[in-house]
Amino acid sequence: MPTNDNKSGILTLKEIAGRLKVAERAIHRLAAARKIPAFKVGGTWRFRMADMGRWIAAQSKKPEAK
Repeated sequence: MPTNDNKSGILTLKEIAGRLKVAERAIHRLAAARKIPAFKVGGTWRFRMADMGRWIAAQSKKPEAK
C-alpha cells in the first residue's frame, strides 16, 4: 500500500486527527457541522493543509469561553 506523503497538501480525516492530537470522531463532528474547513471526496472527508493552517491560526486568536 502506498504511503501518503502529502505532496498534494490534502489530508485524510485520520491524518488531521493525528496532527491535531484529537479523536477521529471529534474531527468528523467538526467537519459535518462545518466548524472546520473540509470537503468530501467519494463520501470521505478531506482537509487542505493550507486551510487547516488558517483555521488553527484563527482558533488561537479567539478568546477562551468561560
